Amino acid sequence: MTKSDVATPRRVTSDWVAEFPGFDAWRPMHLLRRLGPVVQGICLDRSTSGDGYTPTVHVHPLTREFPAISLALGQRLERTSGQPERILFSRHGGEFQDAARILAEQSRLPIGSPPSLEEIVKEYHSVSVARQQSGLPPAVMEIEDSILISAAVERSDLVAEGLTLARELAIKWPKARLPLDWVSAEVWLDGLASMVRDSGSLWAIIDSQVIKHKLGKIRERQLMLEIRPE
Repeated sequence: MTKSDVATPRRVTSDWVAEFPGFDAWRPMHLLRRLGPVVQGICLDRSTSGDGYTPTVHVHPLTREFPAISLALGQRLERTSGQPERILFSRHGGEFQDAARILAEQSRLPIGSPPSLEEIVKEYHSVSVARQQSGLPPAVMEIEDSILISAAVERSDLVAEGLTLARELAIKWPKARLPLDWVSAEVWLDGLASMVRDSGSLWAIIDSQVIKHKLGKIRERQLMLEIRPE
């Protein structure tokens, strides 16, 4: 094998954009598309050895001030054994198309066509419940994000559903595993209720996050039935 047979990060990124033209190259090895108050991504996560990558689908809410694009709801390409699938740069050309097909089949959220806001919110809720049932750390941020992105587009039905789930989970979450700044469930819920009443402030955060993360070149896809408030 010659050096020219080994794919470069730029080629890998370009090939994946060709497979998923609804996404844009945000940075090398990372594709994004914007869906109103949230972005959906395909991160081609490089291995620690640097000789390959594992495709990972994820979302990131823009409704909170955050220093980086997170891999929320992250789902990695998996083998039949349930282990993450690594694609070597030396084998990229012969494997990436099949990997893209399998990733689309495995992803709980659509990545061919854009998911709806409701699909994203429901996935946040499913993950939050599953974490509680598995004894994992409370999904405080996931619940918050599901509520805030719903509030940004004024989906009061999804906001109400999220707040109901928040109350149910807050009762079950063990205090020892909650964030250090946690005061009480009542204070947390009151704070969420206050934030959802001000969609204008949420959009101010969204706009600032678009600038901070240099998302201006990422095309914005319209969410079905959601309208940005004036």
